[in-house]
Amino acid sequence: MKPAPLKRNLGLGLLTMYGVGVMVGAGIYVLVGAVAAEAGIWAPLAFLLAGLIAAPSALSYAELSSRIPEASGEAAYVEKGLNSHLLAVLIGLAIVLAGTVSAAAVLRGGVGYLTALVDIPSEWAIIGIGIALTLVALIGVLESLSLAAIFTVVEVLGLIAVVYAGFTAPPVAMLTDLPEIYWPGVAGAAALAFFAFIGFEDMVNMAEEAKDPTHTVPRAILIALVVTTLLYALVSYAAVRAVPVDALASSGRPLVLVWESSLSASPAVLGAIAVVAALNGVLAQIVMAARVLFGLGRREKLLSYFYRAHPRFGTPVLATVLLGAGVIGAALALPVSELAAVTSTVLLIVFAVVNIALIALKRKAPKAPFRTAVWVPWLGLIGALTALAASFLTGATH
Repeated sequence: MKPAPLKRNLGLGLLTMYGVGVMVGAGIYVLVGAVAAEAGIWAPLAFLLAGLIAAPSALSYAELSSRIPEASGEAAYVEKGLNSHLLAVLIGLAIVLAGTVSAAAVLRGGVGYLTALVDIPSEWAIIGIGIALTLVALIGVLESLSLAAIFTVVEVLGLIAVVYAGFTAPPVAMLTDLPEIYWPGVAGAAALAFFAFIGFEDMVNMAEEAKDPTHTVPRAILIALVVTTLLYALVSYAAVRAVPVDALASSGRPLVLVWESSLSASPAVLGAIAVVAALNGVLAQIVMAARVLFGLGRREKLLSYFYRAHPRFGTPVLATVLLGAGVIGAALALPVSELAAVTSTVLLIVFAVVNIALIALKRKAPKAPFRTAVWVPWLGLIGALTALAASFLTGATH
């Protein structure tokens, strides 16, 4: 008996909102301080450079999604590009691992904001929120991404409020007497900020639920990347404009400092928005990783049990439940810093392999519904390897 297919409910709008929500996520609420510590007043330049570094890999994913619109995106790309079934399965499992660990990091971080607002044990908050989001993911992709779209609107409005606060606050002294650009610091900050753009790779795994995926998915990826880059640049400029760099660098909640520089509303409002951002990130990762397991079940006999969609909801039930349990378990067991480091390392390795797969596919079949220049995947490969090397060097020096 042939398994029930996934339901094609996603248009350009919902898929783009999903991408923006995943990419913006909860990370921007703490990352601005870390980038400012490296780049100083030139933090916005570091974010723009990071967007340029991420762009070639995003374009590679856009082309691959038009060539091979499958739920197990990266695994399918690697198998067809490099003719290695084992490597394809390993890459697919790596994406599942990265999605699980990333969701756990965001869940744990979001619960940290929540417990500062509400008196509730963090363990019970992790379990309760994890179960609730898993149930939403089970009900249907349209419902899941509609809720994610609402979350995305809330978190983007929160960041716009931060931008307004930063632009209306009195400017810091350094802004009127700009120092020279310290390029090593900006380059290090750009490598760090690159991780803020991780998320476009999740979008390709929704291809089997997208309407007209060969056109919808590439467009959604590119729109999400442009929107996110502009948002990061504005938020980081607002931050360095309103708050001294030293204060940003030493704060665990740098955007709260920007908020307080001009707005009279309680910073608890921003804390609540950060919780919403976390919920969005967790839901998006559970939905994505479950689709990868579904796609791997079609490609690999040992994983075939996951190649089943609920006849009514049209969602991969077993894969979703397993992912939800994994996210809750990892969030309870590991600190955020370790979870985030694992996610970044795994995904950069995947980016490198996926760009190599596109290089090979372009040689075999130059034509594609959405086609990038021949040099794009080479730039993507160099960018991924550079960011990977920078992350290892940063880790070695701390």
